[in-house]
Amino acid sequence: MTPDSGTDLIRLIDLPVVSDPRGDLTFVEGETHVPFPIRRVYYLYNVPVDAERGGHAHRELEQVIFALSGSFRIKLDDGTARTEFWLRDPRKGLYVSRLVWREMDSFSQGAVCMVLASRPYEEGDYFRSHAEFVEQVRGAS
Repeated sequence: MTPDSGTDLIRLIDLPVVSDPRGDLTFVEGETHVPFPIRRVYYLYNVPVDAERGGHAHRELEQVIFALSGSFRIKLDDGTARTEFWLRDPRKGLYVSRLVWREMDSFSQGAVCMVLASRPYEEGDYFRSHAEFVEQVRGAS
């Protein structure tokens, strides 16, 4: 799995930009720019530069992840291959399908990460153990 592999599990999404002398405006619409209805929006900020976030996968939830300000790295694992992306452009979102392990690190000072999610928070949707995640994914194929 490489950043340009074209997989349906992970892909960059370019959002529209409306520019004028007052600045740029980018918008996102569920089921138009992202492949699901948006059920939850959350964001991370004031993340220490040496902190790690994520460390889980979802059974059903899909997400699009943005760096609204600053940058960070996201490492992804579909159970057979690994890849990573650096997010730093607020016009580009990273679509992450269900059953993809994600870890985020290397947050720049002042980074803001926004996530659009296909479902409300449900603890039962999470894989918190990488070994359990890999076992489930490999058993399903």
